[in-house]
Amino acid sequence: MTIKSVFAGFGGQGVLLMGYILAFTGMRVDKHVTYLPSYGAEVRGGTANCTVVVSDQEIASPVASSPDFAVVMNNPSLIRFSTVVRTGGGLLLNEDLVHSPVKREDLQVIRIPVSTLAHKLGEDRSANVVMVGAFAEMSQVAPLDAFKEALADTGLGKKPKVLELNRKALEVGAEAAREAMQKEKSA
Repeated sequence: MTIKSVFAGFGGQGVLLMGYILAFTGMRVDKHVTYLPSYGAEVRGGTANCTVVVSDQEIASPVASSPDFAVVMNNPSLIRFSTVVRTGGGLLLNEDLVHSPVKREDLQVIRIPVSTLAHKLGEDRSANVVMVGAFAEMSQVAPLDAFKEALADTGLGKKPKVLELNRKALEVGAEAAREAMQKEKSA
């Protein structure tokens, strides 16, 4: 099993941290992992993306050409990355900020209102962690509990209260993805 993913959005949305959480999770479940961040204007509001490859086998290149999944936090990232996802892959969108239509019909598209869900949790800055929970559910790259444990290794676990909030954010995202995928199947 090899899963290639790209995470993309504005600087300040925690896009690179999403990939970092996936990379730590992959290592926790004894997978080979590469993590390749890419910064745009290197300022809050500029573009940022990262690619993460998680595999049972050694990884020859950190470049995730034709990724299996794209996690998109804003419209510019949708335009840039929706075209590179492999046929049959998944596109996970922040429904609160991505309003453009997806022009491809060969992808599984899941829209999650991560900003709204984070706000309901009481911490707007956890939108990225909500999205990681949704990604975990959609990709099945590792169990959600492995993601929860990896949070402590990423700096999100320095304070117990913050760690617990982010673990709850993962659960909320996973549940939202489960519901969205179920809705898509029955449509």
